[in-house]
Amino acid sequence: MTIHRHIDQLAHQGVLRKLHGAVTVQPSGLYESAFRYRVTVGRAEKDALAHAALEYVEPGQAVMLDDSTTANAIAPLLPDIKPLTVITNSVATAALLTNVDDIDFICLGGQYHRTYNAYIGIVCENAVAQLRANLLICSGSAISGTTAFIQDQHVVRVKQAMVAASTRRILVVDHSKFDKIALHVFDDLSRFDAVLTTDGVSDAQAQKLEQAGVKLRIVKMTKP
Repeated sequence: MTIHRHIDQLAHQGVLRKLHGAVTVQPSGLYESAFRYRVTVGRAEKDALAHAALEYVEPGQAVMLDDSTTANAIAPLLPDIKPLTVITNSVATAALLTNVDDIDFICLGGQYHRTYNAYIGIVCENAVAQLRANLLICSGSAISGTTAFIQDQHVVRVKQAMVAASTRRILVVDHSKFDKIALHVFDDLSRFDAVLTTDGVSDAQAQKLEQAGVKLRIVKMTKP
């Protein structure tokens, strides 16, 4: 019974898929794991990208963060650069910043989605459209060529609205997202002012992206 309970729990989190007489790992391009699982994966990469992205934040800015776990890793670092206005649809990020002095916090409403621990949908999209941010820090599900992908149609619409509402855009994706696809096209990498990734990206990949006009920045991981 214990094994079955664990399998049921992982299936609920979107990590596994239960079939008749078998269990398989969910293909990440088509299914999204729950936020509470994703936030535990690749912590070192998320933290490295978060510290690198912080260099683009300046006091007095309006900073928009998406619902990604990588953007969430940036939230605890923002009080070091206040005053700021922070805008997000992430409930987890809201929990970290709502009571911080000198941070004006705007939480984007909408339909709450448990998998993403975030607000999405038309109400959220409309709220984003009424705002303008100096800086957007966001992530993607997969990168193929110079295209970023998102697996969920509602999530991609919110992210695209955030891109349109921001003056500068920083994409943060660890190297494991490259050479993969997801269901919905998010945007072309060349539209971002910087694409930050960890140092698992090959030299050949990096060269192709830079030749295509992508402003790629490789974030070196600290060796133990």
